[in-house]
Amino acid sequence: MLEANVVKRIKAAMEKIDFSGTVIVQNPNNIVVEKSYGFANRSEHLENKVDTRFGIASGCKLFTSIAICQLVERGKLSFESKLQDCLDISLPHFDQSISIHHLLTHTSGIPDYFDEEVMDDFEELWIKYPMYTIRRLEDFLPLFQQNAMKLQVGERFHYNNAGYILLGLIVEQASNLRFSDYIQEHIFNKTGMNQSGYFEFDALPQNTALGYMDFPDGSWKTNIYSLPVKGGSDGGAYTTVKDMIKLWDALIGNQLLAEEYTKKLFTPHVNKDEQNSYYGYGVWIERNHDNINKYHVMGYDPGVSFHSAFYPESAYKLVVCSNKSEGAYDIMKEIEHEIIIVNG
Repeated sequence: MLEANVVKRIKAAMEKIDFSGTVIVQNPNNIVVEKSYGFANRSEHLENKVDTRFGIASGCKLFTSIAICQLVERGKLSFESKLQDCLDISLPHFDQSISIHHLLTHTSGIPDYFDEEVMDDFEELWIKYPMYTIRRLEDFLPLFQQNAMKLQVGERFHYNNAGYILLGLIVEQASNLRFSDYIQEHIFNKTGMNQSGYFEFDALPQNTALGYMDFPDGSWKTNIYSLPVKGGSDGGAYTTVKDMIKLWDALIGNQLLAEEYTKKLFTPHVNKDEQNSYYGYGVWIERNHDNINKYHVMGYDPGVSFHSAFYPESAYKLVVCSNKSEGAYDIMKEIEHEIIIVNG
């Protein structure tokens, strides 16, 4: 009965917003809902399926944070390590007191290459720096490394993609591995996320959804000229809903990090303006007084919308992947109303 109610709500929401993507909801014992809608490839009428790979944009900042915590656990870094001591690159205008903790919590004050407070159109970035040239983390540096500080270090939360690019470069320098290779070896392989990876637009594997941008006149285009050809440590990996469930299971079960560092990652380190919204290390945290209601990650890019969450009180896990610019949030809210609130 519960599954029928959820599917009914999802279907109604899907029809209202013309959702395209895949949804999974799992409780501690079994999968409650597993549904797909829309097309992974509209031109060929290839439908989205439960094993379809989707881009998750900033949802994979969590991967970067896990990598940093692993390196701290292994003694290669500390959360107090200074940026200037971790990277052999020129950042002439950045404050020397910036630490890894500041970068993880978006409190470093550095300039972002895509500042959501002043920019609306992500595609503006690629006029000067064509997206097809962005394949490695160092390719992102010209977008921000010569700019002045935006804020004082620790002044406030300011969501920052550039900070996570720097964290990825720190992972590379500390591990002597390319960032995507590190994530593959130490996160994807370790958790059995066999369908996940940092794929390139011009070499996508099978079962990968194209991202779509819809326009008011009914026309559409894919996002292949809207994003870097390969994602970085700030976003752009591909995964499936089942692989994302595996990540939550491994993280909660302390399989990727010792319990001390899992707790550190899940600690509400900084408040994000809104009363109950906090940020840990790469993860959003919804807190009500001393109780944690939800740990969640999200991602938005042109042609991508993604939400995934773990609800500690009910132990439910949710993943919503969409290959459209909007829709994942609406579906998540429908599911939360029917399952999480009822069972929480």
